[in-house]
Amino acid sequence: MSTEKRYCLAINPGATSTKASVYDGETEVFTENIKHPIEEIKQFAEIADQFDYRKNTILDMLKKHDIDVKDIAIVVGRGGLTKPCESGIYRVNDKMLEECRAGIQGKHACNLGSLIADSIAKEIGLEASYIADPGIVDERPEVAKITGHPVFDLNPEYEGVIWHCLNQKMTAKLYAREQGKKYEDMNLIIAHMGGGVSVGIHSHGKVIEVNRALCGLGAMSTTRTGSINSSKLVEVCFSGKYSKQEIIKMITAEGGFVAYLGTNDAYEVEVKALEGDEKCKLMADAFCYQVSLEISRLAATVKDKVDAILLTGGIAYSKPWMAQIAEHVDWIAPVAVYKGENEMLALAMCGKEVLDGTAEIKTLQR
Repeated sequence: MSTEKRYCLAINPGATSTKASVYDGETEVFTENIKHPIEEIKQFAEIADQFDYRKNTILDMLKKHDIDVKDIAIVVGRGGLTKPCESGIYRVNDKMLEECRAGIQGKHACNLGSLIADSIAKEIGLEASYIADPGIVDERPEVAKITGHPVFDLNPEYEGVIWHCLNQKMTAKLYAREQGKKYEDMNLIIAHMGGGVSVGIHSHGKVIEVNRALCGLGAMSTTRTGSINSSKLVEVCFSGKYSKQEIIKMITAEGGFVAYLGTNDAYEVEVKALEGDEKCKLMADAFCYQVSLEISRLAATVKDKVDAILLTGGIAYSKPWMAQIAEHVDWIAPVAVYKGENEMLALAMCGKEVLDGTAEIKTLQR
């Protein structure tokens, strides 16, 4: 392999932060998690309006670390909410950018991943940019797509589950490697817990069930409601008090801890709960309870033949919360904790495969 620098710039916009990394192969040069307080996020009417704000924070970060853009060989971003597709590495194209700008499956910061990657790649003279394992990968069997009424079934032409595919897949593969096994030979339940919560069952290399984490299914998170009472939702929608956009924002960005406690900082809630704040303790217990329920229901999909339960994401740094969840679900399978996210490593490894010429590069075709 050549000794020239082949830096990969990895970009991962999340609901409340933007992670950016520079890797040399699989070696991390640095990673920064640029947090965006709720007060700053609220200044923007739409997530798409945050494009320049987030892009500039990344460019400022490169300058701070004295990274010469000439040394960046590839830019890989987190995939956005396009139409459902299979897992893999994709070259960013106009169709992808169009669908991300439109937010056809929802308004989320991940839509900025390909947009920012494409913009920076073009500015520094690269021919293309890439994404990998976007959050709209849908590997569920048909039986898992029935909701209970055809009006509420997702349209297979443009709708699918929305979940943390990149981190879940990478965490699963890391665990399998540690066990000396193949990801494709295992049944794993993985709970990603951060600004959003998704819990998926990985069965022999495919995620056969996972909650639609962005808009109203599964456990609540720091910013999202999770599953809510349908009849109450109808009542709120027709109350005349809220616009459609206000209700969507209530469910996707101003629910969970933000709605009950006025903060999107899980660590702040943990500290206050430990100090005796009864409301924070109740919300912490409710969060752990709801995640545990999601994990438990997924065991049924593989007839309780689960090899391990993996807890990951930013909230996995909370020892008391992870212990509480483990206490609820360790009767199903052994529990392992992977603090934070492996998304940056996943993006960097995909970038390395592209540079090495070993990647199967896919293109969104509609």
